[in-house]
Amino acid sequence: MIDYNPNDQDRIRRAYLQKGPCQPADHKFPQTIISGRLRRFNPSWFATYRSWLEYRVKKDAAYCLYCYLFKPPDEEGGRDSFTTEGFRNWKRSDKFEIHVGGPNSAHNKALEKAENLLKQKQNIETSLSRQSDHIRRQYRTRLDASLQAIRYLLKQGLAFRGHDESYEARNKGNFHELLRLLSHNSDEIRSVVLENAPENHKLTSPDIQKDIVRACALEISDAIIKELGNSNFAILVARDVSNKEQMAIVLRYVDPTGRVIERFFGIIHVTDTNAVTLKSAIEATLASHSLSLSRLRGQGYDGASNMRGQFNGLKTLILNQNESAFYIHCFAHQLQLALVAVAKHHSQIELMFNIVSNISNVVGASAKRRDILREKHATKIVEALESGEVKSGKGLNQELALKRPGETRWSSHYYSLMNLIYMYSSVVEVLEIIETSAAAEKRAEALSIIVLMRTFEFVFCVHLMKDILGLTYELSQALQKKDQDIVNAIELVQIYKKKKKTS
Repeated sequence: MIDYNPNDQDRIRRAYLQKGPCQPADHKFPQTIISGRLRRFNPSWFATYRSWLEYRVKKDAAYCLYCYLFKPPDEEGGRDSFTTEGFRNWKRSDKFEIHVGGPNSAHNKALEKAENLLKQKQNIETSLSRQSDHIRRQYRTRLDASLQAIRYLLKQGLAFRGHDESYEARNKGNFHELLRLLSHNSDEIRSVVLENAPENHKLTSPDIQKDIVRACALEISDAIIKELGNSNFAILVARDVSNKEQMAIVLRYVDPTGRVIERFFGIIHVTDTNAVTLKSAIEATLASHSLSLSRLRGQGYDGASNMRGQFNGLKTLILNQNESAFYIHCFAHQLQLALVAVAKHHSQIELMFNIVSNISNVVGASAKRRDILREKHATKIVEALESGEVKSGKGLNQELALKRPGETRWSSHYYSLMNLIYMYSSVVEVLEIIETSAAAEKRAEALSIIVLMRTFEFVFCVHLMKDILGLTYELSQALQKKDQDIVNAIELVQIYKKKKKTS
């Protein structure tokens, strides 16, 4: 605790005490050779020393919560085994009683300090209650307003800070502006927030915002754990799209009514992405919420070697510890990999997709060209409606635009082809305009695309892949349903294989 700022130590201690000691009773405790015999931590000790004994999975060691939180910096004696280094001599369970000691022992002094910190007269709420009821109500109103603004921003995934939050700024960012909006709708809030709040107690600083966000995160995690109860669960793990080495964890379980529930559980920073590091990070995260890998009944990752490797992959490391944690490779991801592999082995198909990408790049290179395409397509729709070639109705004949195929979402290729087919003649007309009025290099590029678009091979490949991807798109959407099971998934694949052969 001495590493923390002295002004923050009591707040941190109180948070630890309210959460209680980490006691992962379901954890599979590793065995260690002590005095020639295999010994391990006995989970029954949690019941005997429920209030203070905690176990850290990563270090395979026992600690005293009270002594860890209230150990004096100059303390001497044998307390480091329960505070800094951790106790591992599982043969000597009598050491627990020795550690507790008599009424004046270091442990009982730490216990007394913990009880004093949690007593009404010592905590923050009591400090507030000493003030007048009026000041306390003002504080709660101010806090409620900040909490409402933060909850809304968190739910919508919006940024908190503004580029300029100075007094003269006209837009101080989402948090300040939302707080101001709340004050406009309530005289009670207006009288206690922003300019009307005490200078040193506005509850709007970045540190206060982060504290409330962390509190919200803890409440959400506790709600998920409460909903999970004693049920078994599965985990879904994915690498984050940022440049940082971090992974996202999702818990998947069945609630008491039989519904399949998936809850985002957090993002974990890791030093590297080898399987051992990832497993340790997952295990530590679960243990911090009193969850154990022994309750794991499924694991789902992508197909990378560090995830699904047969010998050293994350999947294998977890299966070695828990044979019931079956691994499932995402069905939709497998389908996408198969489609990518097939497309890359046919030069005509790969060339066709390259041409589609070039069309999107050339026609969508400027807002002017996109406006011309939109106008020409709208004109053709009006003419088709007047001639009766197409029907009118709700949801029909919507405004379209060329879509660029994406590498990570194969379904985007399907929409790219569909829109190109619907807008084919309009796209050709826009390319002809570019071919006659643009710069020399753009004219040549537009002309080459027009020539390729009018070939039989290109048109045939576009319609062929549109039909194939139309089938696989429906299958991909069905495979991504969270209540999908493996038996039904295999049946779906067989059905779509038959449809593909007969179509």
